[in-house]
Amino acid sequence: AEFGHLLETFCVNEILKQLSWLDDSYSVGHWRTHDGREVDLVIEEPGGRVTGIEVKASGRVTSSDATGLRVLRDSLGDSFSAGVVLYLGTHAQTVDDRIYAVPVDRLWAP
Repeated sequence: AEFGHLLETFCVNEILKQLSWLDDSYSVGHWRTHDGREVDLVIEEPGGRVTGIEVKASGRVTSSDATGLRVLRDSLGDSFSAGVVLYLGTHAQTVDDRIYAVPVDRLWAP
């Protein structure tokens, strides 16, 4: 669990750093429902579109890893741009409608 928290903090800070390089201003935060569903990082674009990012310290992504992203997507409807599960695997893949699993190292891919 400790490594998972470290990886999450590292990825969130890396994404925030990269967002700071952009000309537009983005709203960022953490999202949690009253029953404990959560998304590690929620990014709102200036136009109102939202991307959710969940970080998992695992080499595999299961359907349950995207539960918080699904709840966020379903609550936002068309405002939900995409959900991303960053993980320690090697292949990007579709998890669900507008939700993708993406290897952590893609944060630095050109």
